[in-house]
Amino acid sequence: MSTPATTNADAIDALLPQTQCMRCGYPGCRPYAEALAAGTAALNRCPPGGAALIGLLSRLLDRPALPLDPACGVESPARVATIVAADCIGCARCLPACPVDAIIGARRQLHTVLADWCTGCELCLPACPVDCIRMPGRGPGDPPAPGPAPSRERFLRHQHRIAGHAAERARLLRERKQAARAGVGAAGA
Repeated sequence: MSTPATTNADAIDALLPQTQCMRCGYPGCRPYAEALAAGTAALNRCPPGGAALIGLLSRLLDRPALPLDPACGVESPARVATIVAADCIGCARCLPACPVDAIIGARRQLHTVLADWCTGCELCLPACPVDCIRMPGRGPGDPPAPGPAPSRERFLRHQHRIAGHAAERARLLRERKQAARAGVGAAGA
């Protein structure tokens, strides 16, 4: 059974752009929606949504509209990551940084961005040690920015995959520790 706060969080989350950029100070759009529903976050913390989103949230939550909080960034046109092929060293640090798996590649190989998946979150920029990623505005020849629903789905799949990898690493570590303890016990006998 859903509570009013959950329902409100669902309605808020449906309005958010799902860039998962964390500029609002939360680890994704859903946690920001939950904080808004709980009344613990200001409604002016989403630069990708900008003034239009602030207006929608103001009406939904019956709170006064505020200007975008400059500490979170500035409103800008939709952007898309591009990788300068000549500069990419194939370190693969950008791969886990992308919250929607829009960057593909393998270690020691050139990486590329799936422009129609890229939300323009900019999280890949600090991950790149050689600054080979650029974030130009989406031009007329570029695919449009992805919509909230597919971006949310890709983000959830990314989170599920990361959690699965972490669980597998933890399982392997437990098994190795058990094997090491068993080996020490057998050696001391």
